[in-house]
Amino acid sequence: MMTEARTVLDIAGLHAWYDESHVLHGIDLSVREGECITLIGRNGAGRSSTLKSILGLVGRRSGSIKIMGQETSSLAPHRIARLGVGYCPEERGIYASLTTEENLLLLPQVGPNGMSLAEIYRMFPNLKERASSPGTRLSGGEQQMLALARILRTGARLLLLDEITEGLAPVIVQQLGRVIRQLKERGFTLVLVEQNFKFAQNLADRHYAIEHGKVVAVVAHSEVASRRDELNLLLGV
Repeated sequence: MMTEARTVLDIAGLHAWYDESHVLHGIDLSVREGECITLIGRNGAGRSSTLKSILGLVGRRSGSIKIMGQETSSLAPHRIARLGVGYCPEERGIYASLTTEENLLLLPQVGPNGMSLAEIYRMFPNLKERASSPGTRLSGGEQQMLALARILRTGARLLLLDEITEGLAPVIVQQLGRVIRQLKERGFTLVLVEQNFKFAQNLADRHYAIEHGKVVAVVAHSEVASRRDELNLLLGV
């Protein structure tokens, strides 16, 4: 008899503000261990703000955010990270003066099972070839791989990934898709903010459509084809 996977992230009635700007208006979502979900919608809908709210990187927030059953809405960002949360921001945050390998070795451990350099280099062969190259010498695709690989070194098991395919060549997008599948197979839990729905549609178990800081639709992977017109409208296609 199979046991149901535990809930890794459970958000209920999440509101968030930047100063006086009220950006999230009652987000509800839940992600179980080993699942991948996407937050989809138009620019400015509140998708990236949802990730930042999970991490405590907004001005203030209210509602409930539970990670592995622990309420985190009052915790500081560094304490949230140490629950095993990894964040790959849209701007990547590569340290230009450090080599690829030095970037990989820089972050602290937040969990017990961070990937070794050997595992990282098997998953991202491009990075092995560029191990001694300064961050500024890497292509956009290589920088994105490095940003993702870096959080895998920390032992994080809940990964929050913000627009990881933006501006990248199709061949790099395909490589990132293979990596996401490998991570799912290894039991990682992933939340993707992703504008490229073609990339995301076959990776995610569910798609949460966000408009004006609210979840307005939840589309299961099995429903994508039958709800294509609704999705196109939500995505502004």
